[in-house]
Amino acid sequence: QVQLVESGGGLVQAGGSLRLSCTASGRTLSSRAMGWFRQAPGKEREFVAAISWSGINTEYADSGKGRFTISRDNAKNTLYLQMNSLKPEDTAVYYCAADRLAGFIRSKIDVGSWGQGTQVTVSS
Repeated sequence: QVQLVESGGGLVQAGGSLRLSCTASGRTLSSRAMGWFRQAPGKEREFVAAISWSGINTEYADSGKGRFTISRDNAKNTLYLQMNSLKPEDTAVYYCAADRLAGFIRSKIDVGSWGQGTQVTVSS
């Protein structure tokens, strides 16, 4: 079982930037697709972005296209999410996810392991 630990969340003003990190322990992530999800109060957890095991293929939810960039460093067993031009509606708990050997992550059913989440709050 892989353990995922997110970091980098915090409070930022609208228009600002944050970089989230997710570090894995227990097993290497180099062969697994990874992703980010978020959950705002009173809402369901939603897909944000995903990246293939090689880092070549990425996908984004419409809400983050052009503002968010997902990347990974397999040598460091770490996943990243660079978030720019943040908006108040980006406020949520952000979760790191590893696929359940489904090949890619496009929804919650593709996730095999979750991190504990990191809070991102964007003030207006």
